Amino acid sequence: MVSVLVASNRGPVSYTLGDDGALSARRGGGGLVSGLSAVDSEDSLWVCAALGDGDREAVRRGIAEPGVRMLDIDPEVYADAYNGIANSVLWFLHHHLYAIPREPVFDAAFRRRWESYRAYNRAFAEALAAEAADGAAVLVQDYHLALVPGMLRELRPDLRIGHFTHTPWVSADYLRMAPDDVVDELLRGMLGADQLGFHTEEWAEHFLDCCEDRDLPQRRTRVRVWALGVDADELRALAHRPPVDDRLARLRDEIGETAATGERRRSIVRVDRTELSKNILRGLLAYRELLDTRPEWRDRVVHLASAYPSRQDLESYRAYTASVIELAGEINEAYGTPDWQPVLVSVEDDFVRSLAAYRLADVALVNPVRDGMNLVAKEIPVVSEEGCALVLSTGAGAHHELGADALTVDPFDVSRTAEALHEALSMPAPERAERTKRLAAAATALPPQQWFLDQLEALRGPA
Repeated sequence: MVSVLVASNRGPVSYTLGDDGALSARRGGGGLVSGLSAVDSEDSLWVCAALGDGDREAVRRGIAEPGVRMLDIDPEVYADAYNGIANSVLWFLHHHLYAIPREPVFDAAFRRRWESYRAYNRAFAEALAAEAADGAAVLVQDYHLALVPGMLRELRPDLRIGHFTHTPWVSADYLRMAPDDVVDELLRGMLGADQLGFHTEEWAEHFLDCCEDRDLPQRRTRVRVWALGVDADELRALAHRPPVDDRLARLRDEIGETAATGERRRSIVRVDRTELSKNILRGLLAYRELLDTRPEWRDRVVHLASAYPSRQDLESYRAYTASVIELAGEINEAYGTPDWQPVLVSVEDDFVRSLAAYRLADVALVNPVRDGMNLVAKEIPVVSEEGCALVLSTGAGAHHELGADALTVDPFDVSRTAEALHEALSMPAPERAERTKRLAAAATALPPQQWFLDQLEALRGPA
């Protein structure tokens, strides 16, 4: 029995099953991994789902990393819960991204998938209840596990339960599209927690708005804001490893120098997953408009776009990824020369390339339609070697903290984004350096370990 538990869909380790039947483990990174490292590993446990064949085989063989418990949930139940509800319903609701004339459709198939989502959450609640010591603190993560707090409260009323939502929270008006009984179950699940956390005041207020005028449990739940930041020392150390140095040299060669003057070409950097909220296509359209309306930048700038494949088992995501590749190709064909490729796009999950691009960045483009935090906006100013100008949309959760020193754009306004790219590229070096310094200070105000410990301390504090 342990006194600190974390629950999330994806855990800190994954297993790969080799052709010879051997299992190899790979440790993950990120804010949660860093945060949990701040507490005694012998008195903490991470409960997560087995995501693939390797993970499931590890569970069946009884192989487990210290401090980790994987749940081998029936693959069909998991697929319905994860893809059918979490990523195809809740994610679209929270990001306001439904194509309303066609979606959503709440039919019998949805109800079947909702049963799976309920079963998936129940599996987590039961595992947490079985592993938690008396009065333990449980920190549940994200929209995949929105029902867990309420279920766990029924099983173990002695526990201190927190939930953190890493995405935006849906507005009350948009949530009304969903069936009333499902909305009530979702909110009741969340309100089983003693403490709910969000990245921004706006998302916290949206949640409170959704709870108004509904017959919900009469118990006290604190709603708080913790804006996750980055660990500057850790990030800079990662960005200066030998493999990143090698990739940086290769990227510099690919970017090259201008044909007319031999000067180093400037770089506009974006790093995103190909999620529909990230607005990659409008970012590419803005870059194309920059080259069209500001011809002085032709041959003088390169757009380094990393678009990691995301949720490629969903057709809408596959189509979006294909559109990103197609549009980048069109820009290169229209404006490129034998010595200059305007867009260098990568659709591989390549963290080394991303870190190298961070170091090169003269301009960072972060223009999501709607996002929980968007840590890239915080990471690039911390790593950029010569300072970078940040073009940031109002849809980024990070905008509240970074907006004063960024060039702010409406995520839908392609022309304004193109003009902001011009302003960023034209920004005098001293101004860019000062802005970068302030951006980096704001970005590191609440690094992952402190972010986690602050939530834990608040959860354990007086009710």
